[in-house]
Amino acid sequence: MCPIKGKKAVGYWLLTCSGMVFIAVVLGGVTRLTESGLSMVTWKLFGEKMPRTEAEWEEEFKRYQQYPEFKIKNKEITLSEFKFIWHMEYGHRQWGRALGAFFLIPAAYFWAKGRLSPGMKKRILAFGTLIGAQGLMGWYMVKSGLEDRFHGENDVPRVSQYRLAAHLSLAFLLYTLLFWSALDHLLPAQAIAVASKEALRASRKFRWLAHSAKGMVFLTALSGAFVAGLDAGLVYNSFPKMGDKWIPDDVLSFNPKVSNITENPTTVQFDHRILGTMTLGIITAVWWLSRQRVLPPRAYKAAVALGAMAYLQVALGITTLLTYVPTELAASHQTGSLVLLSTAVWLTHELKRLPKV
Repeated sequence: MCPIKGKKAVGYWLLTCSGMVFIAVVLGGVTRLTESGLSMVTWKLFGEKMPRTEAEWEEEFKRYQQYPEFKIKNKEITLSEFKFIWHMEYGHRQWGRALGAFFLIPAAYFWAKGRLSPGMKKRILAFGTLIGAQGLMGWYMVKSGLEDRFHGENDVPRVSQYRLAAHLSLAFLLYTLLFWSALDHLLPAQAIAVASKEALRASRKFRWLAHSAKGMVFLTALSGAFVAGLDAGLVYNSFPKMGDKWIPDDVLSFNPKVSNITENPTTVQFDHRILGTMTLGIITAVWWLSRQRVLPPRAYKAAVALGAMAYLQVALGITTLLTYVPTELAASHQTGSLVLLSTAVWLTHELKRLPKV
């Protein structure tokens, strides 16, 4: 195989891996929204055995009944309903294992055949580490919902919002790095000649702004994980005000005050709104300024795609809030965050070869 075809093959493999991470995030979101994540109370590295007979299902159901979600929240759940949530979590875990296999086997092949540059080999090791860490973090997250720390009928068994945010952050980081590396192989950034130093400085400042927008997309998505972890999307279902106020009275009701940022559902939703608004503002500036800067040809298209997706994502978020977080819309909103991040990664990747001042 010639070097160019070999590079393309590596690129398509990386792109497929990033796509599998994308699907894993979507599956994880649906698993969370259907409250299926705590249905499997054990974890094995190479996969749990699916029950085949009614006796095996009864045994699995009895294991589930020993944990807080059943005792406090799901006492009336039937075996048929349990099978549904169990299959949801099982599918999510098996997809993660399929991703690991699809990454490792071609990685070993490309490495052995000398298709990877020294720099790419370092990235491959980092990707493999992140995939392993993501699997372990997933189980560490689930364990937090199985612990005997929930008391009373008003206490809702759920995973730790901190571990959920860490799990989602690792997935977003892995996706970003895989997608960026795939673009390196399949759609290398274009070089341009800038007529003057002033124009070049303006273009480089624009690149800084584009990276800032990408960072804000990531941070807003991270805050969304806290919203999901605390079911904070259900506390104030009005927009633009929260109830009849811009700043609700209970936004700082927890003590110590700093704990409100990550533990008070009202504050978590308030922060997500603020971050979303700020992100939209920065992306709007990116789109507007892109029309006035000297950029690589594809960067203009990426800036338009980023702006359009940002407004769609905000519309999805508001609609999800106003309709009391239906599963379909909430899943679409989470998926939209990853699509938005993808467009931001594409734009910043197109700007990587701007000449130095």
